[in-house]
Amino acid sequence: MSDMESSERDAIDWGTKLASEHRVLDNLKSWPETLLMNVHVGLPQPLPVDAKCSLASGECFYFHYGCDGHDDRGWGCGYRTVQTLCSWLCRSWSPPKGNCRSPPSLPDIQRALVTMGDKPATFSGSREWIGTFEASLIMDYFYDVACRIVHVPGGGSQLEDAAQDLHQHFSTHGSPVMMGGDRDNSSKGILGVCTGTQGSYLLVMDPHYYGPPLDREEMQRGGWVSWKKVSSLDRSSFYNLCLPQTAAK
Repeated sequence: MSDMESSERDAIDWGTKLASEHRVLDNLKSWPETLLMNVHVGLPQPLPVDAKCSLASGECFYFHYGCDGHDDRGWGCGYRTVQTLCSWLCRSWSPPKGNCRSPPSLPDIQRALVTMGDKPATFSGSREWIGTFEASLIMDYFYDVACRIVHVPGGGSQLEDAAQDLHQHFSTHGSPVMMGGDRDNSSKGILGVCTGTQGSYLLVMDPHYYGPPLDREEMQRGGWVSWKKVSSLDRSSFYNLCLPQTAAK
């Protein structure tokens, strides 16, 4: 690396600014000031206008690696996706709208899982990842929202069948969805599904971004939010979908 490249890299704020200004481990009151909202807005649909497309309704924030001063690269993607779903509950879920707790911090999430008995005491302060099952526990614990877990054993090919579940979910509940797997163990937020004669696409929000703040257009150009063809996903991985059940009872 040249001296110029090194100097340019050192000049980038890789979360230091957020760490110093918003190092509030148990309280994310400042999160609307530092995070992008609805990063998918403006993305063109991946299929012709006659295709069936269903999207999450309302507003949610994009939580990602390092966004609150925690360097959680390599283990925090599930936590960030949960925070994104919780931000939707805070902004868009009609029962508590305007009167809802902020998304739980990473320490909040770990302590809650220990309190529930799902994890041992050593889990607090660790770098252990969480998946869709833990996400369902967290949303029930903090927001009294039950979640439906859809298990897709056959990877990308059987996700085509699960696309109908997603269409139904977005039309009924409207909330974003969390997706994770085994071989493909990178947590993803799902904000929509589009189905046509050529198959289905998922609108994926990827929490793995780490770096200086970007605007919506930069996020989309970088592929941090994008339409992904279902057939492009790992066919040898199973997937789990966590669907918050937020429709009025």
